[in-house]
Amino acid sequence: MKPLNDEEKRIILQKGTEAPFSGKYNRHRAPGRYLCRQCGAPLYNSQDKFDSGCGWPSFDAQIPGAVRRLPDPDGRRMGIVCARCGGHLGHVFEGEQLTAKNVRHCVNSVSLVFQPKPEEPAANTAIFAGGCFWGVEHLMKNMPGILRIEPGYTGGHAEYPSYEQVCTGQTGHAEAVRIVFDPQQVSYETLVKGFMEIHDPTQSDGQGPDLGPQYRSEIFYTTDAQRQTALRVIDLLKSKGHPVVTQVTPASVFWPAEDYHHRYYEQTGGVPYCHRRVKRF
Repeated sequence: MKPLNDEEKRIILQKGTEAPFSGKYNRHRAPGRYLCRQCGAPLYNSQDKFDSGCGWPSFDAQIPGAVRRLPDPDGRRMGIVCARCGGHLGHVFEGEQLTAKNVRHCVNSVSLVFQPKPEEPAANTAIFAGGCFWGVEHLMKNMPGILRIEPGYTGGHAEYPSYEQVCTGQTGHAEAVRIVFDPQQVSYETLVKGFMEIHDPTQSDGQGPDLGPQYRSEIFYTTDAQRQTALRVIDLLKSKGHPVVTQVTPASVFWPAEDYHHRYYEQTGGVPYCHRRVKRF
């Protein structure tokens, strides 16, 4: 997470309070979940958010074990903090009869970061995994017809995986990129061929020096037409003598990566260390 600004420090570290009806999440209703602004720990699910009319985001349940209660020094109210880092969230109230659960977590928007529920993949979406997603994004982002490209995690079993969790290799996810493209400007086949030329599709245990299942080579298709195209391109490469190991798998939930992974090499001024363009077609 990026460093706290002065207002965030005032509320999260010094236990301050934002003005009522001023927070960006007060009337926020999108599906997803809310994380701790300071450490990124998951705190609340969107289905547990309700409009209490108090002027602050209100929840009638927390993610189990995510929030800890601490009485205010004057003993008048019960404060709530992130169980992981101790960052101040707000206060909790019971007995108001506002929902069936009869509890209200009154939380400062400043203390939260919203993580939206991922969208379902569409026919004009391409999802590729081939080593560190920094390099794949960097070498594919300027291909004609690409409207949007973002790094993330897919193909695993855990919900809302973090970079640290995926790096253990235990979540089943691959580091991947999701591309939204204009089929009038670029074909899916062209994207697949481009992907096959910016990573090594013959390496089965990772990509370059990055080893582990999260760095595997895999194409996640959203339609049967995409599946057939991917297999046709792989067969073409094999006919040219390339022992391709790239897997072709139905697309599942794609979890966008943390902000600092997006356009990583543009942000840092670096260059890919395990990806390079090699002409194979």
